[in-house]
Amino acid sequence: MDLQELDLNGGTFKVNLPYNWVGWLLWAIGLIITLIGFFVAINDTNALVVAAFGLLMMAFTSPGSLESNLNDVRQSAIDPAELEAKAEASGLSIDNWWMSQTSYVPTTDPSDWILPAPGPMSWNNDDRYGPHGDGSALPEHPSKVGTPIPATMTLFTVYCILAIACILIAAAALMTGGEYDGGMTPAIAIAAIGLILSLVGYFKSKMLRQMIDTPTSLVRSAPVGNPELVGQVRPIDQGCLTVVVDGNQNMTVGNMVGYQWSYEQYQCRTTTDSEGNSKEECHWVTIRSDAGGCPFILHDGTGGILVNSNSFKRTDYGQYLKRWDGKFAQTLGKQMMSQAIAGMLGGARVKKHRWTLYGLRLGNPVYVLGQTKPRTSDALAAEGLDGTLGNSIIEVWGNEDAPGIKCTLQRGTELSNLGRSRSGFELVMLPIVMLIGGIALIGLA
Repeated sequence: MDLQELDLNGGTFKVNLPYNWVGWLLWAIGLIITLIGFFVAINDTNALVVAAFGLLMMAFTSPGSLESNLNDVRQSAIDPAELEAKAEASGLSIDNWWMSQTSYVPTTDPSDWILPAPGPMSWNNDDRYGPHGDGSALPEHPSKVGTPIPATMTLFTVYCILAIACILIAAAALMTGGEYDGGMTPAIAIAAIGLILSLVGYFKSKMLRQMIDTPTSLVRSAPVGNPELVGQVRPIDQGCLTVVVDGNQNMTVGNMVGYQWSYEQYQCRTTTDSEGNSKEECHWVTIRSDAGGCPFILHDGTGGILVNSNSFKRTDYGQYLKRWDGKFAQTLGKQMMSQAIAGMLGGARVKKHRWTLYGLRLGNPVYVLGQTKPRTSDALAAEGLDGTLGNSIIEVWGNEDAPGIKCTLQRGTELSNLGRSRSGFELVMLPIVMLIGGIALIGLA
């Protein structure tokens, strides 16, 4: 499929099905759970909660309205040798069989380039701020491909509406049952979840609308103010970061300009209810995390501009880059220490460990909406810049919002970020339906 053949306006309704085997597998499991829930609900209305879980699983495994088509464009546009190299580097690896330690690199990356981008061998490191080649914008720049608009409604809407209906019917049946004495608890819980999701969706929809409505500037003519910029991550003279996750040299990733990692433990506790029955409760607990970054150059083909990544209060690195899992900690000493601390603090048993790394690397696509300010003369002199290029004498910061503008840095271009986004309707109206349903249930209490 060619991008020119693709209608980037999602329209009113779009059928969006998974486009990779993992998505299809999870979608199929969700469908099976849904059917089982509906079948059991014939005799027991409470089973509608099971059906609701299956429907939500189907909803969240459904991609954005344009994501599947954009993935097809990526497969046909990117050099097959490059795609094959990425495929060989991704997937599950067994790092230590005896210690049950594995690592996983996602096989698909919705935030990656959709159209070909210049490789490191073609970058001009002697003139980092100058134009690339003939000075035209990158193929995936919004000035060339336009701005996509997510579909107002998709199958995500259908699944969520059905799931909400199942939850409300099950709660109503429970509250009107003869032996029920829980008062308004289910209704208040549903309304509270709906309210929280409505607020989260409202702020996400505002960021979505900001990305759609803000025109993208070319770097060579970027003004002082709050321009929207899209380009490729390239290094400054000082280079980039090598991230050592949790201090373990076996979990090292290079060529990073921004990162965030977390170390989690799967902790289990044995609890006893009021009737004396014991059960095991398990959940992931974040033990340590870290984040950081360094300045980099955003290059859109027309020129480069310095971006201070550490200054951004809002960063979205998209899908994680790599995850390490194991039944044991990386060393025997750390394993004994983690078990001892978990046991002393809450009587928990540590059954699994995982480390997850998110980040922005050299060559990645990046979307930035920040504040451009003039650079100091000392900074220009340190890089040997004479100031003849207008884009070399300004830099981007992300620590000060402007009226109506929220500074943000995201991995991916505008095309890939909007292509996998839900619409403002789906982000806001669906939670509001749940909120109204919960309020309506209060009348049954």
